[in-house]
Amino acid sequence: MPEIMMSLGGYHFAVDTAAYQSLRRFDSYRWPTQERLTQTPASHYTGRGAPQINLRGVIYPHYKGGLEQISTLRGEAEKGEPMLLVTGRGEVLDRWVITFIGEEQSVFFSDGTPKKMEFRLTLQQYGEEIE
Repeated sequence: MPEIMMSLGGYHFAVDTAAYQSLRRFDSYRWPTQERLTQTPASHYTGRGAPQINLRGVIYPHYKGGLEQISTLRGEAEKGEPMLLVTGRGEVLDRWVITFIGEEQSVFFSDGTPKKMEFRLTLQQYGEEIE
């Protein structure tokens, strides 16, 4: 069984399939401002924004995993459902949604089938309802 780098719902990122080469996480914090007469605007902390993760990776479809890996990710995104994100170390990062998928194909066989597929993926934390 291959080592899993990360799981997003039922999709597994692994070195021998869709391996991401870089992971960037962005956390934001909300500080809206209120204009004030004859004074500088006042900022008020209203909480944390939705974290984002950007993944960049490479797939060699004829090595392992096949040509349908990015299509599978698109299918997961089109379901419109938040998915559990778990690191390969077993850390549960809550539920996330796919907001962007980019693909670049290069190095082709004579029939146009790509030997190399690069992907970019943007995830955003879903934000659970507080009851």
